[in-house]
Amino acid sequence: MENIAENIFKDKRPLFPKLVKFGFKSKKGKYVFSTDIPDSGFLMRIEIDDSGKISAEIIDRTFNEPYFLHLVENAKGDFVGKVRQFYKKTLFEIADNCFYTEIFKCAQTKLLIEYVRKTYGDSPEFLWEKSPRNAILRRKDSGKWYGALLTVSKRKLGIESDEMAEILNFRISAVELEGIIDGKMYFPAYHMNKKHWCSAVLDGSIPIQEICQRIDCSYRATPYKKPKPQYMQKI
Repeated sequence: MENIAENIFKDKRPLFPKLVKFGFKSKKGKYVFSTDIPDSGFLMRIEIDDSGKISAEIIDRTFNEPYFLHLVENAKGDFVGKVRQFYKKTLFEIADNCFYTEIFKCAQTKLLIEYVRKTYGDSPEFLWEKSPRNAILRRKDSGKWYGALLTVSKRKLGIESDEMAEILNFRISAVELEGIIDGKMYFPAYHMNKKHWCSAVLDGSIPIQEICQRIDCSYRATPYKKPKPQYMQKI
């Protein structure tokens, strides 16, 4: 059987206040939401625990038994199609309104993302379908990148290991760049211009305060569109 809920909520984490706003009720450490499926005699029930794990089921009210056909890929028919459509639509609404995407797992990456959100109002943008674990940070006023968050093999950085690492690419002056590349914490930029960008491994080896300072400098070094003088805006 197809695990529709698992696919929809992959890499997503709940925002519990938004669950309550959506209509979930907090019961014994779980958040529970129930809704009738129109013209079916069925009930859809969703549970989310404190860790964010979600379970969803359809109940046949007449027999008070679970219904499963909507999870069977080759099950056809107007009725099962209607139930499946309602089931997916409801789960997507909850995912879009009450969850956020958590692609990155490292604690330092999460701290950096939160810092950027609070300081600049920016969130990671996932641009590449073939690289869903890579994202960029860009200025709103110019659309220019000032950071990239990537998940790569350490071997890509010149480290003799196939372990995956979360890294930050940031802008830096050519003068400063020469002084910080050490092959341990700072590396020539992966997959970007190595004269103006640098890669840092987000594994805690560099203090988070230093990482935030790097992203601040990168933000300031990124080209932006200066507003037109007021008299020009009227022309």
